[in-house]
Amino acid sequence: MSDLGLSHEGDMGPARFRIEILAGLTVALALVPEAVAFAFVAGVNPLVGLYAAFIVGLVTAVIGGRPGMISGATGALAVVMVSLVAQHGVEYLFATVVLMGIFQLLAGVMHWGKFIRLVPHPVMLGFVNGLAIVIFMAQLGQFKVPGSMVNTGHGMSGGEWLPMSELTLMLGLVGLTMAVIWMMPRLTKAIPAPLAGIAVVAGLVIALGLDVPRVGDLASIKGGLPAFHIPTVPLTLETLQIILPYAVILAAIGLIESLLTLNLVGDITGKRGGASQECIAQGSANVITGFFGGMGGCAMIGQSMINVKSGARTRIAGIAAALFLLSFILFAAPLIEQIPLASLVGVMFMVVIGTFAWNSLTILRKVPLTDALVIVLVTVVTVQYDLAIAVVVGVIVSALAYAWNNAKRIHAIERPSVTEAGAKVYEIQGPLFFGSAEGFAELFHVDDDPDTVIVDFAESRVVDQSALQAIERMAGKYEDAGKRLMLRHLSRDCHRLLSKAGHLMVDSDDDPDYEIAVDYDVKTGILGAGH
Repeated sequence: MSDLGLSHEGDMGPARFRIEILAGLTVALALVPEAVAFAFVAGVNPLVGLYAAFIVGLVTAVIGGRPGMISGATGALAVVMVSLVAQHGVEYLFATVVLMGIFQLLAGVMHWGKFIRLVPHPVMLGFVNGLAIVIFMAQLGQFKVPGSMVNTGHGMSGGEWLPMSELTLMLGLVGLTMAVIWMMPRLTKAIPAPLAGIAVVAGLVIALGLDVPRVGDLASIKGGLPAFHIPTVPLTLETLQIILPYAVILAAIGLIESLLTLNLVGDITGKRGGASQECIAQGSANVITGFFGGMGGCAMIGQSMINVKSGARTRIAGIAAALFLLSFILFAAPLIEQIPLASLVGVMFMVVIGTFAWNSLTILRKVPLTDALVIVLVTVVTVQYDLAIAVVVGVIVSALAYAWNNAKRIHAIERPSVTEAGAKVYEIQGPLFFGSAEGFAELFHVDDDPDTVIVDFAESRVVDQSALQAIERMAGKYEDAGKRLMLRHLSRDCHRLLSKAGHLMVDSDDDPDYEIAVDYDVKTGILGAGH
């Protein structure tokens, strides 16, 4: 049973199986309007979005990096696809999705997924907050007159609100769905609360014959099995030039959103790892969906939250969700099309409430100003632009803030040498790198120093080429003043790189050997002791 995401075979009893299947059904119901809406955003037939949700969801559920995650057609990818479809047609989209998947497979094989660990926690908070707001804003379209919204290339906007009577009824049904979801866990956990909310409101609407927007008002979801289809595009360099930029952007956005969702689900389920496996799963899914007429996809934070908060912890729920979705397309379209959109909006509103990091509002005053700025910045950029830009901006700002803070830490302790009479020792403390190189130069008093000066790096670390250049420049100043500069506790890789070895005296008897991936405690001489 380990291949289904279970720790041991005894975990899969009837109760667990029921939870997984019902969670999958709930997710499948929530996937339908999302896939249709994102297909409209991308400018393609609704079935193109539904097929992507089925294929991507199934493949990633089977071989993905984290049991419990749900993948499918997403808005983050759709807003990039719209211009490609408008200019070149849907066949170029299918070819782009195949190339996108190849890039993601390459990222998985090269183990690039591990670099997601470079994303700081403030960026993660901004990520979940931004996506919660995006999910909320995406639901507002259901409160507007069908067909009145305009595709701007960055999503659907504008449109007329429903008449007051219909809007009031819609809001009431949304509120009822949310109330059922909130109360259900207090009564029983036999049925996932979101599924109960959908069932109660759908039953009420159908029984009373209420005139409210339903899934069928978006589009018909009836169709056949997805068929194998090689994209009909010219196999030329010109075609590659057209689809390559889109494929790179889509691959990056898809992996960033998937890996951040993987971390978020991992925090909830208490499991870590699987980044490279998730890259391979996403790549495989997109290559396959490109050859079966799908628009591609990635992990979906909203549906993943529905899944794990419905109790799902194995791959069975994701597989069931994909198979339920296919059954809707093939057999149950008339029934599913009768589900009121209000019930699905209510489910997504509860997802928004559960996804938004409400504690981030209280910690903004307690964390460093830079971290607070990153949280707000990533949230705003996610809402205004897209997730990939937001994460890149957040990581850059966090890295610059880290570099600045470390640059201020370098200082020196001056004392007489105990080994060479008349010499002066500078004990450098703090990392020496591009950010602290200028501060390093300001630590020395060339004119006032004696003829012999020793620079001790026992409590420092020479990090990059800028640091080596700073040492060389300082050595040149002492050489011009007719004085001798000695380096102590400098790593041997620095010995080799310093080009002015002729006039630098290096005390190498007790110099450490270390590389970036290995910490060396100069006091104990033990690898891995760490500073």
